[in-house]
Amino acid sequence: MQIGLTLPAHNLHVFQARRASFNSNLSRFIPSARSVQPQAVKTVSSTESTREHLSNLEKLLQKQSKLNSPDPAGVPVDTNKDSSEVKGKGLLEGLNLSRIWPEMKAAEEMSPRNLNRLQRLLSRKQEYSPRNTLGSRWREYHGCNDWSGMLDPLNENLRREMIRYGEFIQAAYHGFHSNPATSPTEPPLPRHVALPDRSYRVTKSLYATSSIGLPKWVDDVAPDLDWMTQRTSWMGYVAVCEDQREIARMGRRDIVISLRGTATCLEWAENMRDLLVKMPGENDPDHGQPKVECGFWSLYKTAGTHVPSMAESVVEEVQRLMELYKGETLSITVTGHSLGAALALLVADDLSSCAPDAPPVAVFSFGGPRVGNRGFANRINTKNVKVLRIVNSQDMITRVPGMFVSEALDKKLRDSAAAGMLNMLDDNMPWAYSHVGTELRVDTKMSPYLKPDADIACCHDLEAYLHLVDGFLASNCPFRANAKRSLAKLVHEQNANVKKLYTSKVKALTLNLDRELHRMPSCLPSPS
Repeated sequence: MQIGLTLPAHNLHVFQARRASFNSNLSRFIPSARSVQPQAVKTVSSTESTREHLSNLEKLLQKQSKLNSPDPAGVPVDTNKDSSEVKGKGLLEGLNLSRIWPEMKAAEEMSPRNLNRLQRLLSRKQEYSPRNTLGSRWREYHGCNDWSGMLDPLNENLRREMIRYGEFIQAAYHGFHSNPATSPTEPPLPRHVALPDRSYRVTKSLYATSSIGLPKWVDDVAPDLDWMTQRTSWMGYVAVCEDQREIARMGRRDIVISLRGTATCLEWAENMRDLLVKMPGENDPDHGQPKVECGFWSLYKTAGTHVPSMAESVVEEVQRLMELYKGETLSITVTGHSLGAALALLVADDLSSCAPDAPPVAVFSFGGPRVGNRGFANRINTKNVKVLRIVNSQDMITRVPGMFVSEALDKKLRDSAAAGMLNMLDDNMPWAYSHVGTELRVDTKMSPYLKPDADIACCHDLEAYLHLVDGFLASNCPFRANAKRSLAKLVHEQNANVKKLYTSKVKALTLNLDRELHRMPSCLPSPS
């Protein structure tokens, strides 16, 4: 190391004098050193002592200093610059704080290992491991014991199943946005849905119809967006597993009903109709009168001009499949996100009683709002419908409609002396909502890629949900390091909510995210 690169030559005598003063002052702390006279100290040349001292300092800081380097163009250095500023800058750079605090180092650059991992997660070129056989335990993964002992820590096979059903919802979103319009004068044509799991086949399209409409002048103002104001919209589909190897792996033939979230103006309008309405049927005095949100019930029960209601369509199709595969072991899985999660509960309620020997019914919902009151929740539980709600702690949608009271606080109050008053409010208040089923809670702040203050849209986004589920280990554990789900869709849709460190590296990697998003793998990336 060149001395001139770290310490100007004209300051060597100052450094030597200070070093001698330091040695003489040691006698204050070391009594044996008091008798040592300065003349007895071995004389070492200033150059050698300076080299030795700076070498030791360099080893301590583990980084070679590059201060006061000569200008390559031969321009003379300004020696009249404020010495305090130079010394302060040299001290900070010499300390190399990024090596002491990893966060500062991460902000500067990522290691080649982390860059390779980021590129792998973005390119979707990950390894695919075989799905584990569920076999005789399939009922446990389907919720027969309310997923007891499988959520915290999260069972890796259950994680895979949850992500798999989440991908069915992604296919419903893609199927709608690829062709959102529905003709008001003609019956809808058959619709192609690109399923992520090729062992399933779509057998029926499902439509939701709003009972309200918008003035005609709205269509005149924006004629190209007439699908946003249409009363009837494609909502999802029914699919059945037909691959014998997959049936053997799962331990049964699975029937899936997948429902997307809110997309049109009238669907948003129905969401706002949040008063509870009574469900038809006799009132159960033991469990209370079941009530559900007016808007959800309207979308589920209203028939369109050329299509039946969702309630009629889904029950008819599932009954047909049950008759077609009579004698086989069957299961019914209803999955949905946002509005689709709310409709999934209404679907499951009907399917559980559509036949005397109906197969087990389970619901996997992502970011679902409250749907009904405690009477409706008791009705679902009585029918033995199993519900697993995946909830993001930062997602506001999961706290509405109704009062902003957590389920844990509600349970605590009902176990106290206030239970009688709360039960009375359930029967009389139009906003006395209650969640249904078992909860798996994830958190945006646990992700190393998303900003802790991500906006409402990101916290409710389905891809963000699947990202968080893929990284969830347990409530007291950090995001798992071996998560394999691709980040391409997350970065593409939530770029503003991804940490700047990663978005900048994505640009540096120059990946074609649009091309990667359209690559449909034959099977899902292993979440284990």
